[in-house]
Amino acid sequence: MVSRSYTSFLDVTSEDLLSFPQTPRTLPRVMTVPGIISDGDGNGSNDEDLDILSSKCREKKIIVANFLPLLAQKDLNTSKWCFRFDEDLLLLRLKDGFSSETDVVYVGSLKVDVDTSEQEEVAERLLAEFNCVPTFLPPELQKKYYHGFCKQYLWPLFHYMLPMLPEHCNRFDRCLWQAYVSANKIFADKIMEVINPEEDYVWIHDYHLMILPTFLRKRFYRVKLGFFLHSPFPSSEIYRTLPVRDEILKALLNADLVGFHTFDYARHFLSCCSRMLGLDYESKRGHIALEYFGRTVYIKILPVGIHMGQLESALNFPSTSIKIKEIQEQFKGKKMILGVDDMDIFKGLSLKLLAVEHLLQHHEELRGELVLVQIVNPARSTGKDVQEAKKETYAITNRINERFGLSGYGPVVLIDHPVPFYEKAAYYTLAEACIVNAVRDGMNLIPYEYIVCRQGTPKIDEALGISSGSSSSHTSTLVVSEFIGCSPSLSGAIRVNPWDIDAVADALNIAIKMPNLEKQLRHEKHYRYVSSHDVAYWARSFVQDLERACKDHYSKRCWSIGFGLSFRIVALSPNFRKLSLDHIVKAYKRANRRAMFLDYDGTVVPQTSIVKTPSPEVISILNDLCNDSKNTVFMVSGRGKNSLSDWFSQCQNLGIAAEHGYFIRWSQSSNWESSPLLVDFDWKRIAEPVMQLYTEATDGSYIETKESALVWHHQDADPDFGSCQAMELLDHLENVLANEPVEVKRGNHIVEVKPQGVSKGLVTEKILSTMIRDGKPPDFVMCIGDDRSDEDMFESISSTVYNPAPPEIFACTVGQKPSKARYYLDDCGDVLKLLQGLARASSIKPRSSTQIQFSFESVA
Repeated sequence: MVSRSYTSFLDVTSEDLLSFPQTPRTLPRVMTVPGIISDGDGNGSNDEDLDILSSKCREKKIIVANFLPLLAQKDLNTSKWCFRFDEDLLLLRLKDGFSSETDVVYVGSLKVDVDTSEQEEVAERLLAEFNCVPTFLPPELQKKYYHGFCKQYLWPLFHYMLPMLPEHCNRFDRCLWQAYVSANKIFADKIMEVINPEEDYVWIHDYHLMILPTFLRKRFYRVKLGFFLHSPFPSSEIYRTLPVRDEILKALLNADLVGFHTFDYARHFLSCCSRMLGLDYESKRGHIALEYFGRTVYIKILPVGIHMGQLESALNFPSTSIKIKEIQEQFKGKKMILGVDDMDIFKGLSLKLLAVEHLLQHHEELRGELVLVQIVNPARSTGKDVQEAKKETYAITNRINERFGLSGYGPVVLIDHPVPFYEKAAYYTLAEACIVNAVRDGMNLIPYEYIVCRQGTPKIDEALGISSGSSSSHTSTLVVSEFIGCSPSLSGAIRVNPWDIDAVADALNIAIKMPNLEKQLRHEKHYRYVSSHDVAYWARSFVQDLERACKDHYSKRCWSIGFGLSFRIVALSPNFRKLSLDHIVKAYKRANRRAMFLDYDGTVVPQTSIVKTPSPEVISILNDLCNDSKNTVFMVSGRGKNSLSDWFSQCQNLGIAAEHGYFIRWSQSSNWESSPLLVDFDWKRIAEPVMQLYTEATDGSYIETKESALVWHHQDADPDFGSCQAMELLDHLENVLANEPVEVKRGNHIVEVKPQGVSKGLVTEKILSTMIRDGKPPDFVMCIGDDRSDEDMFESISSTVYNPAPPEIFACTVGQKPSKARYYLDDCGDVLKLLQGLARASSIKPRSSTQIQFSFESVA
């Protein structure tokens, strides 16, 4: 078993990672049990050392994000820091979805630099007053990690912008990647200072911290860990260009629950896992899940919501009503369309303006009547791309206003300065339509805010002169890009392709001229959804699924494998362990009659090997085992009898069960016997044309024809398409063969049709029954295999009734994975070493010429 030492993970992640100073002193450890405070460094602790922790601890959620939900300012006169919560941040509001008994601790960075000499005092104060743990990234590291790798590389890539030209966005830089790793490691260190891994749940947010799950899982094997990505997850064709693609995917899979805003983002993530890691997902009682080395990683799909109370409170501010009257007077007699966007190349500002220009050009009646108010939030990053986007935005705005403007009227009003929320709320309230035209955006909550503000409050209705209780006056119209995360949840919005300027202009025209009744019905539909799926609902739903995902943590044993960012946990049955050669040799020597069953592909020959014939070493080992008169050795394979017979022609005493046991031969001197269950293969005339149809439609697939079975292989096809076609073929064959005595099964990259009642498990049971019936019951049974069909053998040798006494049973799978076997070996090399050890332990004696003869009829 790999060492579980908790040495610094940076040492194994990279040899030349940036060296930055740590926080002067670690924060005080939380008290986990009354009167017991855990160690400050925590280096010697792992899951097994934590059994003393009390289950009576107050429930705690640790929310981890790049920035803390705090505003910080230093008083220049007193040189004292002033802190307060940033009420606008969703991270602060998601605690509304937790029970009142839950402690919420935030881990992240401050948006200001704190001098090293002040960090200790500030850290203690933030923990005591705000339950916040600051990370204090050194300025140089912060620059390379956040402004470098995150904003100039990951952010564009996740928004489908490849670094084709260095002036547009950064190309991959190993130094910036190392800064990203270093920053994530510092976050992990800070979490260690406040976590009780037995009780606490950790919820990590967004692309800045995608490798953090690996650091936490390395430290605590059973940490309860969720991750939510707030940005888009790109398609596999984009993501695969990332040089550290495997490291990030494996890190995310170290979480228990991975969340996305939309199914598209989740689908892209799952496709990447399939194409790059060979993992397939399945639906478990409505939940999408991946099996990853014995752990189940669940996928959550739920868009984030807004905080209703905060919005309604802002609407009730007196300043909001005052601003509403000012705007009404300013745009009296005009139809106002509103846009609220960051200054960002992905927000589609220029495309939106071009659509407005096209609208005014083709609809003269709207000139002098239509106004687009575009509020531009400050850019979140710096760079040439932002400056170019800003320059283009101003250029198009000036052109539109010069061309279509009149005295006292400009079609586009650009507000390019920070706008307080109450002022935005006033614009939301008065806008007849809202347009969000981003070319790519993770979620975007602007439409949700617009809908709630259009619904208003009694005070807003009073300011607008609307009679109390009148719902017919509440309307809203949305034009949204189909490339933003909130689009699927707004079924009443007019969805547009932001690149199609004509279509966007037409959508704006429809939105302005839409009848009031239709506007009202669309608004009511949207408001019902937004008000019921708020941020509290989102947080509560995510945490409930996280708790469900973690409930089986202590039912399995855990091993660690891999180094650096390839680290992962293998979770298996408590009784599952590696088969020791010394252990099995002792039992082997004690035995008087042995039965040994070996799978072929993936067991004695690697699945990845191009050469499928057995090596001279394999032949020699099998001959040594077969020549021991105490041994009955069988090769049990799905391959055809002719191939197996040719390959093992030098093994005189080897038994062979071909095509999953449909054909069997006790030794080379015996005749092949077939199962009497089916002699009519007319079903092949039905199944083969269907398989041929799918083969022609699926590049890389082929049909393997056996005497008793047909197999459709798709391992060389596109992973997603091949898997999809396999499911369709399975359903198709089950329908057309419903009345035939065959079964259709899906295996590892195959769909197989074979006679009913034929399996490796059944033939194993019949061989053992024959030995017992003939007075030669085995007292040692060994079975080694690697795939699903071998699980039948493992189950069979354990359930067979032995007489007079049960033998010592060694069921062994190849690879550490969930199995009915009790033991495992790592690979084919381990299997050959084990067989070689047993061969050396054999007492070679001339075999009797009399062999046990097997007959299907005799045991049927």
